[in-house]
Amino acid sequence: MGKANGGGEASAAVPAAAVEELPRAIVRRVVKENLDRSSSREGEMTVHKEALIAFSESARIFIHYLSATANDISKESKRQTMNADDVLKALEEIEFSEFVGPLKASLEDFRRKNAAKRSGAKPKESNKKRKKEEKENPPAQEEENEDVMEEEEEDNDNDDNGDAHESEE
Repeated sequence: MGKANGGGEASAAVPAAAVEELPRAIVRRVVKENLDRSSSREGEMTVHKEALIAFSESARIFIHYLSATANDISKESKRQTMNADDVLKALEEIEFSEFVGPLKASLEDFRRKNAAKRSGAKPKESNKKRKKEEKENPPAQEEENEDVMEEEEEDNDNDDNGDAHESEE
């Protein structure tokens, strides 16, 4: 199970292997939420550390299996990018079709929320662009002001020089 059976050596040889490990806190939270929901007993159920490792490894292996199957489906369709439909088809192919319905509902909900965020974010982006342009314009005006100030200084210098010439004459 992971590090206990030499998994640490494999991750040292291949740095990407460290990414494969699922976050323990998330695994613990998912397991506890599901156990609390399905448990008829009152109170919180505790999960032994080794059980959490087993859940984590099982989930990791399932994700690898599902992603490999979805990857095969996308390659069969002559695409290099895997999409949600590939994952749904992969679930059916590996005989987990009971998850397809709830997953489709979650996916639609996610897309709806994402679309709402995007539609709300677009005006903000245009406001950011406007603010950025406004910030960029004052420096341009300052440059113009500097040019005008330089011209005035030159005129003043010429006036000073001119006054000096007049007094000499």
